[in-house]
Amino acid sequence: MQIVRKASFTATPWKNGGGITHEVIRVPAGGAAFRWRVSVAQIDVSGPFSDFAGYRRIMVLLRGRGVRLNFDGAPPTALTDLGDLAEFDGALKTDCCLLDGPCTDLNLMVAKPAAAVASVERLREPHLMPALRNRVSLVFGVSGGLAVECAAGRAWLEPWDLAILSSDGTDGTDGAAVVTADPSSLVFLATLDDNST
Repeated sequence: MQIVRKASFTATPWKNGGGITHEVIRVPAGGAAFRWRVSVAQIDVSGPFSDFAGYRRIMVLLRGRGVRLNFDGAPPTALTDLGDLAEFDGALKTDCCLLDGPCTDLNLMVAKPAAAVASVERLREPHLMPALRNRVSLVFGVSGGLAVECAAGRAWLEPWDLAILSSDGTDGTDGAAVVTADPSSLVFLATLDDNST
C-alpha cells in the first residue's frame, strides 16, 4: 500500500497552457507518456481541455458549483454535485463551461487499451477491494476521512489523500484491502490495468 498525501501533490501546467493541475501520481514517474495518472485540477475559467488522445479520462467534481462538458461528436454532460463523475475519450475535443464560478476536479487518465472501472460511493459498511492480478486499486477521499486496511497495515486518509493498492507482491501482500468510512463521506474507488507486472 502506497499513500500519497494532499500536501505532496506537484503543480504542473496544463498541456494547452490554460491552467494548473496538481499531479498526485504518474506511472511511470518520468517522461511525457504515462500508463496512468491521477491529478487534481483547478478550473478558474471556461475553455477547452487539453488533448489527451490515446487516453481514457475519468473526472470527478471535488469543489465548486459545477461544470458542463461539451464534446465534439458526443452529447454534453454536467457535473453539478460533489462526487459527480464523467468518463470520456481524451481524444474528443472537449470544452468546459463553468456553471457558477471556479471548480476543482479529480482526474484519472488511463492509456488505451487498458481499462479502468471507477465509482464514487457512500460506504454504508466496510468495502472490500479484492486482489486482482495485474490490477491497481485506488482509494481517494472526496469528502471526509477514511481508513484503508491491508496485510501491510492500516492507514488513515484525510480528504484528498490517495491510497494505491497493487497485487504485484512487491510489498509482500496480495493487494486486497478493506476500506471503512463514515456513511456521510464520499469515496472514489477505481480499479485499473497495470501492464508493469
